[in-house]
Amino acid sequence: MTAYRDFHRQSIDQPEVFWGREAARIDWHRPYDKVLAYDKPPFRRWFVGGETNLCHNAVDRHVAGRGDQAALIYVSSETGEERVYSFAELQEEVARFAAILQAQGVGKGDRVLIYMPMIAEAVFAMLATVRLGAVHSVVFGGFASASLAARIEDAQPKVMVTADAGMRGGKVIAYKPLVDEALELAGAAAPGKVILVNRGLAEAPMMKPGRDLDYATLRARHLDDRAEVTWVESSHPSYILYTSGTTGKPKGVERDTGGYAVALAASMDYIYGGAAGETFFSTSDIGWVVGHSYIVYGPLIAGMATLVYEGLPTNPDPAIWWQLVEKYRVSVMFSAPTAIRVLKKQDPAYLHRHDLSSLKALFLAGEPLDEPTANWIAGELKVPVIDNYWQTETGWPMLSVCNGVAPQAVKVGSPGLPVYGYNLKLVDEASGEEVGVGEKGVIAIMPPLPPGCLSTVWGQDERFLNTYFGGFADRLLYSSFDWGVRDADGYITILGRTDDVINVAGHRLGTREIEEAVSGHGAIAEVAVVGVADALKGQVPQAFAVVRDPSMLADPVRRSALEKEVIARVAHELGAIANPARVFFVNQLPKTRSGKVLRRSIQAIAEGRDPGDLTTLDDPASLEQVRQAITRA
Repeated sequence: MTAYRDFHRQSIDQPEVFWGREAARIDWHRPYDKVLAYDKPPFRRWFVGGETNLCHNAVDRHVAGRGDQAALIYVSSETGEERVYSFAELQEEVARFAAILQAQGVGKGDRVLIYMPMIAEAVFAMLATVRLGAVHSVVFGGFASASLAARIEDAQPKVMVTADAGMRGGKVIAYKPLVDEALELAGAAAPGKVILVNRGLAEAPMMKPGRDLDYATLRARHLDDRAEVTWVESSHPSYILYTSGTTGKPKGVERDTGGYAVALAASMDYIYGGAAGETFFSTSDIGWVVGHSYIVYGPLIAGMATLVYEGLPTNPDPAIWWQLVEKYRVSVMFSAPTAIRVLKKQDPAYLHRHDLSSLKALFLAGEPLDEPTANWIAGELKVPVIDNYWQTETGWPMLSVCNGVAPQAVKVGSPGLPVYGYNLKLVDEASGEEVGVGEKGVIAIMPPLPPGCLSTVWGQDERFLNTYFGGFADRLLYSSFDWGVRDADGYITILGRTDDVINVAGHRLGTREIEEAVSGHGAIAEVAVVGVADALKGQVPQAFAVVRDPSMLADPVRRSALEKEVIARVAHELGAIANPARVFFVNQLPKTRSGKVLRRSIQAIAEGRDPGDLTTLDDPASLEQVRQAITRA
């Protein structure tokens, strides 16, 4: 423990020395002039003046020494497709894709929006974009047209890359109609070109002449073309990734290039224990931050093969993941507690069909890891199960055990200790002053933020300042918006959110966004959405709605139909991932005398807990209505 604490302390007290040493893990086309520039707090720049490139560090630099080694392993249990690309083959595909983008006018600083299923071409597109010094914005393929349009409007991409369809559980999800609707909604912000990978899964997609381009045709046309790497200054943005907030408008997290590459390279060693030549298997999606950091960039930068999987953990049977671990000798696996809880419901015999001796550790993140799930999977796999806590904004873990630095104990229920580079504090919600051992506090970081964390909110520096650094009176602190508590050994346990963002199976959803979708239904006058504890998904959204005409609820059939209509509207506006588990109808929402909706009290009742202090409640009958609505259902 002492060895790690000394290591962490140097990263805080001597950040230039610490990160200057770690910077040697990546290639620099031009050496940096200064490790850290922090002259405009809380904005900071890492490795100032240094020139590098994410694609070069993930792909090109490995070709000379391990060109024939597996780099990208693509498996789809949905279509039965399976393909292994060596580093040399990956370089060819990526450089060719970059030439295709270049031919459509994409250059340094331009944005490329990627709306793709989990296929190899999605990874090619990401790497090709940063190869050109362009900025990618990957949007999760489960988002609906309106959500996609909002991200198009904000990023204003020059080119969009998409596919005809994705698949999940044997069901085809057509992408092109959603894309067409989103582009119409985006209006003038819509990209001039759309490159479509036609998998032949959906009906022949309608192609708009002059705008829509077939990838297979372009690939044949540019078969012998290769785009060279464009070197960029360390602070140059690599990508935008949108995350939900407490307002309806998603925040575009902007990531730099050099700091991100260094942070990921170090984390692969110190946190995940991955080594060049091994295989890393993250079960996430490229639409989320885990997919960016630990499907695409992190493993490849470390010289590992990365396994890209399209499918469910139970299809064709619950042994599919473990079959892949055996076949490709996976050494490090990264998943989410929800997925493990799904597997826990299956016959444990599935876990023992295959040789898992290559697996060194299983990492879980995205939501709190409960003790029964952790103990079950650790007992079945007989390998360390390591929790880690981080956010879209940070890009890599804030809390974990760093066994690559020095062996550390795992405490089930806690993600671990503050990770090197993070000057992490637990502070009072109002004053920003540190709280003591065993006391609840907001997880905060004293700036400067370490390499790899967000640089700003895309195009909105003021929003970056106000959202993340404006919450603590006279103290400049980054707020995670998560509650935590620290034990005597320094281990931190996550207690939940301080804001109205909920965590559904590891995916963050803004309740405000869901509320806006629900209130868009003509029959709804007012709505409150809360996250309610769920044994499988961690949390699920539940909506409590006031209708304009209460008489319509007298008929149970009409009430049920209205609930279905509201849920369908949310699916159309945001995608099925945001669907409320239930919509309850009440005559009024519980509010304070000043008109603020008591969401935490609603949540407590929905979870069967005490609603807490109700001295500010305007009408006690409103809470009773919430109880009755839940009981009646």
